[in-house]
Amino acid sequence: MKKRKFAFALSGLLALGTILGACGGKEETEKAGTTTDTETTEETFSVAMVTDTGGVDDKSFNQSTWEGIEAFGKENGLEKGDGGYDYLQSASESDYVSNLTRLIRRDFDLVYAVGYLMHDAVVEVADQQPDAKIAIIDEVIEGKDNVASIMFRANEASFLAGVAAALESKSGKIGFIGGMEGPIIGGFQAGFEAGVAAVNPDIKVDVEYAASFSDAAKGQQIAKRMYDSGVDIIFHAAGGVGSGLFTEAKERKQKDPNANVWAIGVDRDQYDEGQVDADTNIVLTSVLKRVDVAAQEVAKLAQEGKFPGGETITYGLADQGVDLADSRGAISEETLAKVEEFKQQIIDGTIKVPEQPGE
Repeated sequence: MKKRKFAFALSGLLALGTILGACGGKEETEKAGTTTDTETTEETFSVAMVTDTGGVDDKSFNQSTWEGIEAFGKENGLEKGDGGYDYLQSASESDYVSNLTRLIRRDFDLVYAVGYLMHDAVVEVADQQPDAKIAIIDEVIEGKDNVASIMFRANEASFLAGVAAALESKSGKIGFIGGMEGPIIGGFQAGFEAGVAAVNPDIKVDVEYAASFSDAAKGQQIAKRMYDSGVDIIFHAAGGVGSGLFTEAKERKQKDPNANVWAIGVDRDQYDEGQVDADTNIVLTSVLKRVDVAAQEVAKLAQEGKFPGGETITYGLADQGVDLADSRGAISEETLAKVEEFKQQIIDGTIKVPEQPGE
């Protein structure tokens, strides 16, 4: 398996300029015979995605990927639909193979599979459609030259969230809500727990998994139990389940403006999900995985004929692929300074963040 580490300037990617080699090409062809026909064709590069069961508007992972695809489409003058950019939502895991196949048969040049749960589906479709270009996010697939694997060192940013939580907690009790158990979400948990322990090894993080990425009611139930037990900061890595966490925290804050309840978002800046009123928000920060930027970058490579098939592209703190979102004043300057210290130690290799719980 070939591996590639992408170092990139985030600001540069977010300001991608004109991309060459795909749009606006005109070709005149003359056909031999009694008449001469002139045809004008416009070549475009089309891209689409298949969501996991969380849906395209999960306010998290799927939505971030879609935002990157939308940005790529708009920058290249594409429209939503065939020949441009599009998505299909998966109601269940049984939809993965059929949705991927449908987009490939609709002649999309690049198709994203969002989430590690699509591993088996991508392998199956890649074998059936050897000419297709597929990129899977948050999973590594080896031995497939028509599949690019996109990974993130989310454990590194989660470590920073753990540092912030431990320093900002008033109760000394912190929680973590996971979606479905596995190596990806395990990375979030491991990094978060390690960050908390780096500040205060006496704090034991209350961990519970929802066995879902879409059950918001389950997320609220878990959050209620944790807040009732005295936990004041909860980090979720659970997709749509996190909506329940935000609901519970906001309801508590509405009932008691002095309630000390906070949530940490995931994948994208989830500040808007924590808005209680004009002056109150319960989101402390969010662990960012720049899936949107990765989706744009890989689409750009494929468009230029440089599709990284068979490779694994990994984004971490060092190349600004993961980070913490702006806390908008919720985190003290002292804590932010400490977070920055730990960040630099991770980047320079002084701190090695565990990738799985128990490491």
